[in-house]
Amino acid sequence: MDHNNILGTVLAGGKSERFGEDKSQVKLEGKLLIDYILSEIIDEFKEILVVSNNQIKFKHSDKISVIEDLKKDQGPLGGVFTAMKWIKEKNKNYKWISTFPVDTPFFKREILQNFLSEINLEESNLFFIKSNQTRHNIFGIWSIDLMEKLEEDLNNGDRKVESWANSVGAKVISMEFINEDPFFNINTKEDFKKAQKKIKND
Repeated sequence: MDHNNILGTVLAGGKSERFGEDKSQVKLEGKLLIDYILSEIIDEFKEILVVSNNQIKFKHSDKISVIEDLKKDQGPLGGVFTAMKWIKEKNKNYKWISTFPVDTPFFKREILQNFLSEINLEESNLFFIKSNQTRHNIFGIWSIDLMEKLEEDLNNGDRKVESWANSVGAKVISMEFINEDPFFNINTKEDFKKAQKKIKND
């Protein structure tokens, strides 16, 4: 899969209600949480778009742009639509967006590389990573051909990635990880403590 056709997209528009503050801006062992995912994907794409509703800090790169969510309070699907709309409005040539959450400090670029190398673009307009029986609905590759349907469905009240993705025939690329979970995400302060402990022990 040609990485030049893909816009890397970090979905940072969530409210972080369970965490109690904007978790993208929390420092985990001296490094902003958002910088963990950015550092793993920065060299894989020509550009990266961060969708966020807050004023955020991150390690500067000319590759990174920040845009406010066009569909606030509509979850990850709203952020996906925002990225697609940005491509259209900026007359970019990207055909796909690759989405990532802001709160997964153990995800590695090798997983992304393996994921992209396994995709057959003729099979679907949407692909997710699946590992250990779990489909990771934020780690996805979305064709911008889905934009009109996505906008229509959002306007009709669709919010859930799982059911919407199923409705458009999402495919999965399966991977197995033993004794590790690179998709571990930080939703609570307890999760944050677990991540701190893991980083210190690694």
